[in-house]
Amino acid sequence: MKTILLTGFEAFGTTPVNPAEMVARRLEGETVEGARIASRVIPNTFFVCIDAVREAMAETGADAVVMMGEFGGRATITVERIALNFNDSSRYGLKDNAGISLQGEPTAPDGPLAYQSTLPLRAMVRAMREGGIPADISDAAGTFCCNHLFYGILHHIAKSGRTTPAGWVHLPHLPEVAAMENNLGAPSMSVETAAEGLRLALAALVTHPQDIDDPISGRLQI
Repeated sequence: MKTILLTGFEAFGTTPVNPAEMVARRLEGETVEGARIASRVIPNTFFVCIDAVREAMAETGADAVVMMGEFGGRATITVERIALNFNDSSRYGLKDNAGISLQGEPTAPDGPLAYQSTLPLRAMVRAMREGGIPADISDAAGTFCCNHLFYGILHHIAKSGRTTPAGWVHLPHLPEVAAMENNLGAPSMSVETAAEGLRLALAALVTHPQDIDDPISGRLQI
């Protein structure tokens, strides 16, 4: 049986409950299209998070890696296409959970400017939409720990010569986070809906080793 490593970041910054952690815990041990989901909650800390996922990949023998985080302000589940070798958490006024803020520093000094996700993004988005879950493709994963980990794992895979499919999924705020005074007006999604979206996306990952060629329309411009 194949294994999909599903990771979710812990709470961070002004987000007391991270939907990524909740979805990872919800899907731990489930099976989709014959593949077992092995979930891990990852520390929201620069560089430590990369080591944690590398260790989890080795521990689980992962055949694919899907990493998750929160992107407040988005109304859909977004699968990310591009990971940048650039960190700038100061633009958000955020530090990681070790109190570190990076500004203008690369994740890998020896790495290329960017990597492209190796997940079947169009197939995953189509599967979620057909299942009634709002989803889209994004070309902007930010410059905080999500993009940092996304890039770090793609760089690790590239340097090791592997072909393990890997990529990033962003989730909207949970309702209880969107209800906080500082977030009023922000869209939200329940953990049940987000988890069902990931089930559909992971099933599409298993059944589409090559992405579909069908165009996927999108209203998210970045």
